[in-house]
Amino acid sequence: MFNKPTHAPYSLRVLAALLRYPDAALRAAVPELQQALRAEAALPAARLDELCALLEHLHRDDPFAVEADFVDLFDRGRGTSLLLFEHIHGDSRDRGPAMVDLQQTYERAGLYLTASELPDHLAVVLEFASTQPAREARDFLQEIAHVVRAIFSALKRRQSPYASVLAAALELAGERAERVDIPPEPELDEAWAEPEAFGGCSTAGQSRPEQPQPIHIVRKHSPQQPGAQA
Repeated sequence: MFNKPTHAPYSLRVLAALLRYPDAALRAAVPELQQALRAEAALPAARLDELCALLEHLHRDDPFAVEADFVDLFDRGRGTSLLLFEHIHGDSRDRGPAMVDLQQTYERAGLYLTASELPDHLAVVLEFASTQPAREARDFLQEIAHVVRAIFSALKRRQSPYASVLAAALELAGERAERVDIPPEPELDEAWAEPEAFGGCSTAGQSRPEQPQPIHIVRKHSPQQPGAQA
């Protein structure tokens, strides 16, 4: 999309901030974040308007509703998860080594994470990109563009204004913010639902209480007495 890499450290940091929990500190910083976006002008005017409108929403609307919406959007569905390796590796063992490799990449650049930060969280990835020269930042973001595009598509499906944040990240990577086909998925709570207590089990899998339960009767043999005939 862009012929020349765009140096956009402030814009990347604003995008990273927008993908973090919208607490009081973030809401208080909204005017400063809006000013940084406008001053750097690294994104198209229409995208800047969308991002500033999202920031204004976080700043003006009821804090409890804003925080609840964020949790519902990003913590209760796999398709909108901001943990990139969850989209790539799922729950496989490959995720652990990938996390270690990514954290080592950060540390070589002088970026050290706190104990509560995960290296594959998109906010952390964008924060790291903001510390790199323009070409290196773009190349780094292009490596994850397919995942960012999938999350963008999931957010567009939900008609969430947060889709503009993912779209902006794609544009700073030199990519088009285009929707891709993604399969429908259950909510996170549904996908991880525990089976009903005492629901019964069968060899074919979990059986619900209202379903017929297979019963196997096995004759109990008494131990033979000494001297008894076989």
